[in-house]
Amino acid sequence: MSIPVEAFFLTSGAAGALQRRIRAMVTDGILTGRFRPGQRMPSSRGLAAHLGISRITVTLAYADLVSSDYLTARGRSGYYVSDNAPRAPEFPTAARPKEEVDYAALSSARFTRAMAGVDRPADWERYPYPFIYGQTDPTLFDHQNWRACALRALGRRDFDALTSDYYERDDPLLIEQICRVILPRRGIAAGPEEVLLTLGAQNALWLAATVLLAPGRRAVVENPCYPGLRRILQTCGAGVASVDVDAGGLPLHLPPADVVFTTASHQCPTNATMPLERRLALLEAASRDDFVVVEDDYEFEMSFLKPVSPALKSLDKTGRVIYAGSFSKSIFPGMRLGYLVAPPSFIAEARALRSMVLKHPPGHIQRTVAYFLAEGHYDALINRMRVAFKRRRQVMEEAIAEAGLQVAGQGGFGGSSFWMAAPAGVDTEVLTQELRGEGVLIEPGRGFFDPAREARNYYRLAYSSIAPARIPEGVARIGKALARRGAA
Repeated sequence: MSIPVEAFFLTSGAAGALQRRIRAMVTDGILTGRFRPGQRMPSSRGLAAHLGISRITVTLAYADLVSSDYLTARGRSGYYVSDNAPRAPEFPTAARPKEEVDYAALSSARFTRAMAGVDRPADWERYPYPFIYGQTDPTLFDHQNWRACALRALGRRDFDALTSDYYERDDPLLIEQICRVILPRRGIAAGPEEVLLTLGAQNALWLAATVLLAPGRRAVVENPCYPGLRRILQTCGAGVASVDVDAGGLPLHLPPADVVFTTASHQCPTNATMPLERRLALLEAASRDDFVVVEDDYEFEMSFLKPVSPALKSLDKTGRVIYAGSFSKSIFPGMRLGYLVAPPSFIAEARALRSMVLKHPPGHIQRTVAYFLAEGHYDALINRMRVAFKRRRQVMEEAIAEAGLQVAGQGGFGGSSFWMAAPAGVDTEVLTQELRGEGVLIEPGRGFFDPAREARNYYRLAYSSIAPARIPEGVARIGKALARRGAA
């Protein structure tokens, strides 16, 4: 029995090359049981005419399916579904069960409650004025060299790195590059036994908090601070004290603590940089009062206005600083790759904890990043981003001044955003929804604050993923929206 050409159709607007889409149609038909072993496929000429495409495209797709043993070629009689092709399950699909357990009640909803208020549109690219933080501008990314490194990592020479289970270890080539290329530019000297790879900075902070904190222990965080950290600490059972930051970041008058979390080099979200004298004093206090400092150095590569200050970790003489770094802002966030740098005894504990959740980040990603660093592409990318961000920052400053908006914190070293203040009576969550209707995306500030002392009139404007030509109009629309409220 032959499979009719009418079983195949191309959906307009679907992604992917034609050859891959034909392959997907055939494999889907086989795996779902619609196409059975021994059935004859439409001729390449007939299917090409039906779909309105080139015959060679169908021929190449069929040849690829033969090599994968989905199809078999029988001389002059054509192509058939292979007897050895993967088969659909032989049992019927069960009905979806009725949900009788209230899992939110069972878990006290402690995780979903911690995530409340997080609202970022997944389709942010379709908005003409996306002032959202942390996304990558594809016009700045080095697609060609990243692809070359990824293909190299897929090669036979790196087959073990691609396929092997490292167990609790990490790719030694990437660890070497982090120790030799990344950390020295922060003034940090570390050996392989002092570095652990993580699935981004969020995972690094979770590992650090879980190792260091437990019920009965105390943590200090900045206010405002990275919302992801606050969510982590909400679920670990430790006491949490929020300390208001000033123009120099985290002040030194701290309540008793076991662990202090800080974004010293680039405070999140105000962009303040902690002065060197305060950094030294904080480390002195850590020794005197017996606490550990977790340093989240999430954006140090984006310092383009003046040289970056030394990391707290580089000044640490007693092993009290746990350093968290990430490639999310410098390469791209979807890679989800970060690292912890700390004394070997801490790394051993964090590695054991990581192995309970995941053994290690994917080997192919690790090796690709290692090549991207080793061949100098990373530094070229960073230089290109710094030039672009400096230009965008200048355009943003001019637009903000023209619109009469108030900057609450912009930092002196660079970065990729401005921390803004609307007049006291403005709720920026309401403003955010209003601006979305005009194609403008901003990030309301309430989620950065201690819930007991939240402020609703702050917001963040990022320039990492918006073209310079669009910045003035986008900022002007924000100014007009505030003016309509009588607040500009």
